[in-house]
Amino acid sequence: MRDVAALAKVSLKTVSRVVNGETGVSPRLAKRVMTARDRLGYRHDLTASSLRRSDGRSLTIGVVLEDVSNPFASTLHRAIEDVAVERRVLVLAGSSDEDEDRERQLVSAFVSRRVDGLIIQPSSHDHSYLHTERRAGTPVVFVDRPPSFLDADAVVTDNAAGIRGAVRHLVEQGHRRIAYLGDMRSIATAAERHQGYVEELAEQKIGVDATLVRLDLRGIEKAEAAAREVLARPQRPTAIIAGQNLITIGAFRALRALDLHRRVALVGFDDFLLADLLEPGITVIAQDPAAIGRTAAAVLFRRLDGDRSPSQVHTVRTRMITRGSGEIRPYPPGGEGRGGAP
Repeated sequence: MRDVAALAKVSLKTVSRVVNGETGVSPRLAKRVMTARDRLGYRHDLTASSLRRSDGRSLTIGVVLEDVSNPFASTLHRAIEDVAVERRVLVLAGSSDEDEDRERQLVSAFVSRRVDGLIIQPSSHDHSYLHTERRAGTPVVFVDRPPSFLDADAVVTDNAAGIRGAVRHLVEQGHRRIAYLGDMRSIATAAERHQGYVEELAEQKIGVDATLVRLDLRGIEKAEAAAREVLARPQRPTAIIAGQNLITIGAFRALRALDLHRRVALVGFDDFLLADLLEPGITVIAQDPAAIGRTAAAVLFRRLDGDRSPSQVHTVRTRMITRGSGEIRPYPPGGEGRGGAP
């Protein structure tokens, strides 16, 4: 920095303001500093500068997601990153793979790198291990699921309401044999969605047929196998609700392989890429991961800016996107009609 200041013929403080993006430097002086920086090949050492900052900030945040390759998580990550970039903050991210120990390892790794705050899509069922970080002043915001044994902000989706809407939609199309394929019951959101299915069937005066329910499914292959099982029953379902985007893909694969994709209705929870280009297009209960990510980032930076108000749970609503698969009507009793349009 001293070399840059000498070449640009400005003070060390001016160089510091320019490289840190602070105001109070004229465009003419800023250009001189940037030109000198480029000529000397200077790169700002954020680690070193954080040691000198009065607030001790590292200008980084840590984000723990279930799986960064999942479309929901990747959209969530991008939304957080977009907000962080505006604050000149770097986002460090990792996948927990629904493993409690891995979640803790990632948090520990981020904390050891002096991140200013954490956004976590939780896998653990006990977040009391974060009390030390909270007492040290590190803000933590949870996304998708609330924390356990920790008072902290959370941004969630109304999962039960979304699934209840899917059941109502299918009943309106004339369906009463509605199968359900769900994620791991140990995941709070999966449990909420299954509960929404059970509650809305009761509301519609339809009994739950346990032979049409498959839970604890992880990944496309297991979902496809479960869908084939329920579709092989003598009285197979006329509609399927899939409780997660990868499960929806597996269910559609089974329907397509059995040539039932135009006969059995399908509604999935979570949208996914190219769902509208399949034949028929997949009707989904869409979460808004971008809104969840933006909200979580805004809450985190508000805490970093000094907000000490009580923790809150922010709920982002779902919306139904009708594309055709959820609008297939049931085939005639005892027949193999194509349902679809009456």
